[in-house]
Amino acid sequence: MNPSLNQDQRAILDALDAMLRPWENAPVHDAPLFASDPALEKALAEAGFLEVAGDPDLGTVTAALLIERLARLPFAVEAAASVLVGPLLDDRGAGPLCLVDARRWRRPVRFLCEGARVVVLEDKRVSAFTASADQFRAEPNALFAYPVATLHGLPEVRKPLALNSTELRVRWQVGLAAECAGLLAGALASTVAHVSDRQQFGRPIATFQAIRHRLAEAQVRINGAYWLAMRAAADCDPGQAALAALYAAETARTCSYDFHQFLGAMGMTLEHPLHLWTYRLKLLTGELGGVAGHARSAADALWGPAPD
Repeated sequence: MNPSLNQDQRAILDALDAMLRPWENAPVHDAPLFASDPALEKALAEAGFLEVAGDPDLGTVTAALLIERLARLPFAVEAAASVLVGPLLDDRGAGPLCLVDARRWRRPVRFLCEGARVVVLEDKRVSAFTASADQFRAEPNALFAYPVATLHGLPEVRKPLALNSTELRVRWQVGLAAECAGLLAGALASTVAHVSDRQQFGRPIATFQAIRHRLAEAQVRINGAYWLAMRAAADCDPGQAALAALYAAETARTCSYDFHQFLGAMGMTLEHPLHLWTYRLKLLTGELGGVAGHARSAADALWGPAPD
């Protein structure tokens, strides 16, 4: 894997950064439990950013770069599934794309709404259906900083897809790893801004050695999550994808705890935007079985499944 961005990737990220400037500042005070903006989703679609993985010259690494960059925003936007899984579908549909683990369908589903295309990961196959209003319950008060809904159940009639379940799991884990890396980077930036301004004992909190060491450790961990995600995106290998998702979930747990400690619980309130990143991390790190599920997937990929 070449860690350097190529010319096309640099151009795409420069264009994306320029387009995202109006959405870089987080809404505070009277802010909703999650931040979203249809104008952002429309701008991404019209600019063609969500179609990069379908271009063989750009591929999954460019898709992962885009996912990571979008996750740094305080606004939740449906990108990971559309960018990584959308190009594999014959019938993508016009609504959001949602991913559901058949073993854990009772979990809140990100961006689930009427008209959403729901792709279901099963043990031996992949299926899909278009969500209707009677198949789910919206959860407007859920504390996940995403728009989420809960399925009443999986419909009996679903369309089988010509998509391998292993490939879907790999792309899902790559998306999770890249999105977690971006969320962690956004949360770190928000935390650094706070401790640089907040005064205690006559000087900024950020000048205390213990805080500086913990922030430096967080930066190293986040860098590791980023590069593991990019490596997994480059290889699309089941073992690499599972390890990237596993490390990202572990890093999210450790760093989120520290970030909220540094803010003295202010990050848990609507008066500070930190929750817009860490609450999203809480939901992401539980998908596909969470840390245990990713560890099991990595072990199966590297050493073979355990005997029954």
